[in-house]
Order: sequence, then structure tokens, then C-alpha cells
Amino acid sequence: MLPIASATGKLKKLFEKVKTPHGTVDNVLHVHSLRPATMEGHIVLYRGALHSDDNTLPFWLLEVVGVYTSMLNNCDYSQQHHIVNVRRLIDDKVRSGTIIDALLEDSPEKVFAGRDLAILRYVRALTLNVQGIDKALVDVLRAEGCDDGQILEVNQVCSYFNYANRLLNGLGVSTEGDVIGYYSDDAAEEGV
Repeated sequence: MLPIASATGKLKKLFEKVKTPHGTVDNVLHVHSLRPATMEGHIVLYRGALHSDDNTLPFWLLEVVGVYTSMLNNCDYSQQHHIVNVRRLIDDKVRSGTIIDALLEDSPEKVFAGRDLAILRYVRALTLNVQGIDKALVDVLRAEGCDDGQILEVNQVCSYFNYANRLLNGLGVSTEGDVIGYYSDDAAEEGV
């Protein structure tokens, strides 16, 4: 990874664009420094999938989708960052701890039911058995109350994390030097 302090031109502008609320550049984006075009594409995809104002599912649930995808992929990097995000957004240590434990056990049914459980079952299939996805699985999401836009939200967040997990695991990216978790405690309180 190229040093942030010595970046010039387009790369310097991109580093400014991808800074976290903490004022740092996380390694998940820094790893693109040798090919800035992919960094630019990555941040657009991340923000479009997870941070779109068009999303209607609860933000904490979309973060749970990211955590579960990352657990299924054994991506420690994304787990470390996004478990902190889930905890901050839920702002209930017992509830968030119970959720994380159930996901670590690959047993979301211990804490989720209805729509949210259907979402996590879809995420599991999309991550581990994409060829097994069929109309029936999507119909379950609809039957549990998801509209097509929400199904797309889940699909895109899960697909983004599958991409990011492969990037991170495939290049051996660690959290060394990162500030873990994207949101400040203030942002979590505001429901960002």
C-alpha cells in the first residue's frame, strides 16, 4: 500500500474522499492505492449499497447482514469493524451481544424470526450456495413482508460484503492502523 502522506494527484483526492468520520483511511480502501480506480469504485459501491437514502430496512439490520456475510466468509477484518457498528447502532449491550453470539454459532433463528430471519437465511444462501437460490427463496422474503426494493437492499449489502471479504482475505489485509468501527458514538446515537 502506498503511504497516504506522500500521495499526490488523483490518489490524494481519493484518500480525502474515503476518510472515515475518524479522519483516517481504513485499510479496506487503502489496499487499492496501487489502482485508484478500484478504490473509487469500491467506495461508490459501499456507500450505494449500505448508506443509500433510498434504503428502507433498518440500518442496524443491514449492518447485521454485513456481519453475518463476513462471518460466513471467515473475514476477520469486516467482522471486527462491523460488529462494533452493530453494537453502536443497536445501543443495547445484551441484545447486540445475543445477536452476535447467535450469528457466530450460525444460528440466527435463536434471536430472529419472521422477516429478519428470512433475510438472514437468504444471506446465507447467497454467500454459501448462490447456485441454490431460486424463486421460492425470494418468495419467502416477500411472504415475510419484504418488498422488492428491500430484497434488492439485502442482495446488494450481502453482495458488497462478499466482494469486500474476498478482497480482504485474498490480499491478507489486517486492521493494523485502522480505527475499528466506522461510526463515532455520537453517530450511533443519531441513528446514522
